[in-house]
Amino acid sequence: MTQTIRLEIAAPIAEIILDQPQRRNALSLEMWASLPGRVAEANSDPGVKVILLHGGGSGVFAAGADISEFPVIYATEDAARHSGETIARALAALEDSAKPVIAAIEGACVGGGVSLAAACDLRIATVTASLGITPARLGLVYPPGDMARLVRLVGPGATKRLLFTGRNFNAAEARAMGLIDEVVDAPGILPAARALALEIAAQSQWSVRATKQMLRGFEAGRGPASPEAGALFLEGFANPDFREGVSAFLGKRKPDWKVT
Repeated sequence: MTQTIRLEIAAPIAEIILDQPQRRNALSLEMWASLPGRVAEANSDPGVKVILLHGGGSGVFAAGADISEFPVIYATEDAARHSGETIARALAALEDSAKPVIAAIEGACVGGGVSLAAACDLRIATVTASLGITPARLGLVYPPGDMARLVRLVGPGATKRLLFTGRNFNAAEARAMGLIDEVVDAPGILPAARALALEIAAQSQWSVRATKQMLRGFEAGRGPASPEAGALFLEGFANPDFREGVSAFLGKRKPDWKVT
């Protein structure tokens, strides 16, 4: 298997890099299949606190799925089911990552590229980024998990408009509808994303991961009064980072977080 997705670790940040610039990072089934392993490796490294997903400074995040594979990977119902499950596992790996994941988007972010970005916790894009969700141009329907994520981010009305038209839209439009969290000048996408990652890494990682866990519970239909949410809230007062955080605040010093 070729290294079309690389993992580079410089603690506290792990960077998952889409590395097929000659094909504008078009997402092959091989790339989808390799992604869960990269996410798992980043999560298993105790020095890693935040994961970045980006296109390696190539000027493109991901120009969609590798359509040249479609006659093979969608040739039969069984092949389509296998391909769909492979892609769904990749997106679930990002979404379920215990450590937060930031997508740094520059250039084209189309189809499967938007699916990747939507599965991350935060999305930062350049002013020149161009996004699009284009199954209607191919006679397809957006996968159920991808559509559910899009609805959570932008609402049903915007989801219908984007999917019905298949049109491209810019970073400012994506920011206005809630798909993108921050827009930066084009040369600064990776520095800006790394700065955001370091800001997150400086906080209590128990708090960051527990916050993500609670929000994931809400997305799964567990309300704020659920036993799981209540137990997680109370656990906060027993974890060592809480004691250290209070002590550091009272002592007017920088906290030495205990949870790695």
